[in-house]
Amino acid sequence: QVQLVESGGGLVQPGGSLRLSCVASGITFRLYAMAWYRQDPGKQRELVAKITFGGSTNYADSVKGRFTISRDNAKNTVYLQMNSLKPEDTAVYYCYANLGTRNYWGQGTQVTVSS
Repeated sequence: QVQLVESGGGLVQPGGSLRLSCVASGITFRLYAMAWYRQDPGKQRELVAKITFGGSTNYADSVKGRFTISRDNAKNTVYLQMNSLKPEDTAVYYCYANLGTRNYWGQGTQVTVSS
């Protein structure tokens, strides 16, 4: 059974930082591309950042220079370090794993940026 379990969300003031974690089980993690998506109510789910099995990364323009995605294959974990957070970063953040036609989602973790 495949599970992606996110943690690290919460309430933070503008300008603050959070680190999200996603622990994967039931997959050969090191072979999978991993990504973080986010979704605000009433909006489409959008890609925030992705990292290939080889470690190459891509970011949405809105988070470049502020967010960093990384992975630890020994711990089956992908991270999203979020700095200089803005109110518009408020959303539910989802972990995503992909290998060919195999796609898996986590349950999501809420991030709220507000003073």
